[in-house]
Amino acid sequence: MSSVKKSEIRKAFLLNKYVIITPGRAKRPRDIKEETVIKRTSKCPFCPGNLENDKIIERMDRKDGKWQIASINNIFPAVTLKNDKAYGTQEVIIETRDHIKELADLEVNEVEMVLRMYAHRTKAIINNKKIDYVLCFKNQGSKAGASIVHAHSQMFATKILPPELHEEWTLAQAYEVKHQACPYCDMIKKELKSERKIYEDKYVAAFTPYASEYHYEAWIFTKRHVDNITELNNKEYRSFANAYKKILIKLQALNISFNCFMHNVISNRDQHLYMKIQPRDSVWAGVELGSGLVINSVPPEAAASYYRE
Repeated sequence: MSSVKKSEIRKAFLLNKYVIITPGRAKRPRDIKEETVIKRTSKCPFCPGNLENDKIIERMDRKDGKWQIASINNIFPAVTLKNDKAYGTQEVIIETRDHIKELADLEVNEVEMVLRMYAHRTKAIINNKKIDYVLCFKNQGSKAGASIVHAHSQMFATKILPPELHEEWTLAQAYEVKHQACPYCDMIKKELKSERKIYEDKYVAAFTPYASEYHYEAWIFTKRHVDNITELNNKEYRSFANAYKKILIKLQALNISFNCFMHNVISNRDQHLYMKIQPRDSVWAGVELGSGLVINSVPPEAAASYYRE
């Protein structure tokens, strides 16, 4: 049970962003019922029988020699290496050859393989010295922007650093100068002592952020100060996968669409690796779009309690 009983405005730990936590608004009357209905309009391009082997950039195989995870070029990219006006690259990571399974249904070792594929593709992509930003992300469910049901995630890379990332980097540097400490390391220590803690082991920590923008938002951090996913050791890969799967199973039980992502700014060699998981069951309306203030009716303390159950 959350200790938050009435509305309060919260500022994000590092960014200049504000969220209004409103536990009472979840009870407000509704006369609209919204349903997410997904229908296939053509054959699945990610299933083994439809995916041509020569389209695969990199693969991780099962013991029988068949691919388990495959990386392919996005055939509808927003950026390409041939367009100087929108320079970059996009890949699709097919997370399993099984069309029916979602990421939450995979074994921990299979989720770990997905994380390792992110690392493999990141290493390959940043060989291009023009690239300064790599985003590993997943859209699951129509509300999160997914257009194909078959479990997959994506790699997006460009030479442009997104403004919000630039702001976060600047504020993180200012924090380090003032406190002589990594802001994310300090955040982990603080959150693991709070009601927002979800899970921890020797290598990773998971919690709901103090100023959560989304219902049931969750973050996973490495406890070791690791710059990016390519620097994880074997035990960290397994722990990260285990924490990720725990959260995915709980979201699957709620039947909520979600986005998750990890940033990597190549020119910043002092980052702290983390994954954001942002469920998308609510729709931002006039307050959020007009003012930039986000209203969240599920306190992160209540969300963390649900994840710990």
